[in-house]
Amino acid sequence: MSQSLQFITPSRAPYFTLPKFPRRSCTLFPVINLPNTKRSITITPSLSSFLHATSSRSLPSGNSQTGAAGVVSALSVGATGIEVDAVTEAELKENGFRSTRRTKLICTIGPATCGFEQLEALAVGGMNVARINMCHGSREWHQTVIERVRRLNDEKGFAVAIMMDTEGSEIHMGDLGGAASAKTEDGEIWTFSVRAFGTPRPERTINVNYDGFAEDVKVGDELLVDGGMVRFEVTEKIGPDVKCRCTDPGLLLPQANLTLWRNGSLVSERNAMLPTISSKDWLDIDFGIAEGVDFIAISFVKSAEVINHLKSYIAARACGSEIAVIAKMESVDSLKNLEEIIQASDGAMVARGDLGAQIPLEQVPSAQQNIVQLCRQLNKPVIVASQLLESMIEYPTPTRAEVADVSEAVRQRADALMLSGESAMGQYPEKALAVLRSVTVRIEKWWREEKCHEAMELPDVGTLFADSISEEICNSAAKIANNLEADALFVYTKTGHMASLLSRCRPDCPIFAFTTTTSVRRRLNLQWGLIPFRLSFYDNMDGNLNKTFSLLKARGMIKSGDLVIAVSDMLQSIKVMNVP
Repeated sequence: MSQSLQFITPSRAPYFTLPKFPRRSCTLFPVINLPNTKRSITITPSLSSFLHATSSRSLPSGNSQTGAAGVVSALSVGATGIEVDAVTEAELKENGFRSTRRTKLICTIGPATCGFEQLEALAVGGMNVARINMCHGSREWHQTVIERVRRLNDEKGFAVAIMMDTEGSEIHMGDLGGAASAKTEDGEIWTFSVRAFGTPRPERTINVNYDGFAEDVKVGDELLVDGGMVRFEVTEKIGPDVKCRCTDPGLLLPQANLTLWRNGSLVSERNAMLPTISSKDWLDIDFGIAEGVDFIAISFVKSAEVINHLKSYIAARACGSEIAVIAKMESVDSLKNLEEIIQASDGAMVARGDLGAQIPLEQVPSAQQNIVQLCRQLNKPVIVASQLLESMIEYPTPTRAEVADVSEAVRQRADALMLSGESAMGQYPEKALAVLRSVTVRIEKWWREEKCHEAMELPDVGTLFADSISEEICNSAAKIANNLEADALFVYTKTGHMASLLSRCRPDCPIFAFTTTTSVRRRLNLQWGLIPFRLSFYDNMDGNLNKTFSLLKARGMIKSGDLVIAVSDMLQSIKVMNVP
């Protein structure tokens, strides 16, 4: 039984009558504030062809073209096959639709997790995106990690995307003479110098990458390392050397950012003169383009102009392949130009560590919430990062405050959460990922059980009329899915755009996103609630649904009677149906 809801309407507001489904009773409740705009749609020849293609009819109980015999493994997908993440498939079989995790998880790869077996353990544990940080390691090392992730996807059936994070041109420390870290103690005197030292370097001496460092600092300034994880007070200047006394001890890590405060205010004049993308960053970007990474994250973005310039550069160099640009929000300048930066980018990251070094600590939570909400309104994926489970770098159990922090990010409906040092060089990377996964699943379940649907206004984001039609379809499909307690939303998309519009609505049920290309499938793995599949399409919705039902039923991922809401970026319609 199916019902086709066609969004080709006259000038009055659309209305329709839904059939009664033989299912459990439903409680109707408001879930989304739909725009009150009324649209007049003129039927063009191309839309007229949609009418014929989307005419409503019931699905047969079988499919003569595919079935159990036609199902192939995720490792070799042909014209009748389907690719799905191995872990997601197991979750669906074991726990059902409602128990699947919606919030995506990102792991920074470092010495603790760079081996193939370690990467596989992270993928099995729920890693959706592997982040490589260009602040650390050589390009040869990063290339090896990329090759291992690609091999993991090819051999094990995963769809782990790769995000390359640039270093940025802000003031930062050197490499600690090859040491993995250095411990500071209260009252110790350390030297920060722009000089190049031989081996071994003097004890308690740190290189700084900015030649004018000694000239710009003043005695009495406060020096914050890595967003305030370690603090020093400037006590003396001797030529190119700056003597500092440790006031808040902690662990120094290579390439950590340095921030100066004077009389309670951030000293930002010098950083404002530095370019957002350094010469090293451009070489790293060329490397990322050549390796075909899925995302490039840009540090310390100050304006939308930088994002637009980079996207033009990638388009000219990438030879048709699409690489999404993520803007990292970690400076005062990024907050001043927040909306225009998010509009220009393909997503944003709330880098709370460095952001907390540039604004008062008590302002970080509200800044995070503003960024998350704005990204969702503008249909851009947003990542909450930095110090989520910082204590798990050294300890096997997180603090309760850290768990509460993770829970709040999930409640804010961020698309993804990111581990940094916890997975890159921590003692317990797999345990940290397991904590992140269990907390997100539990908070999401609580959210659905309590029906905590926030009344967020979702403004129109499309500039073309066709985009507005897609938005209305996805808003309506998500509302129907919630009110009918549908088991899943299906979206057939070649570019991923309609899948992202559905994700923006944050429906209760998971979203099965079917696409034809591997690269789009990987990129969709960053967005909330999407379960990306690779599938070759037919020319009509009924053919796609027949094929999909047959393949998923044969693998035990859906069953007869499941209620599905289906949309497509190829056809302007919604289908409401039970799986035959």
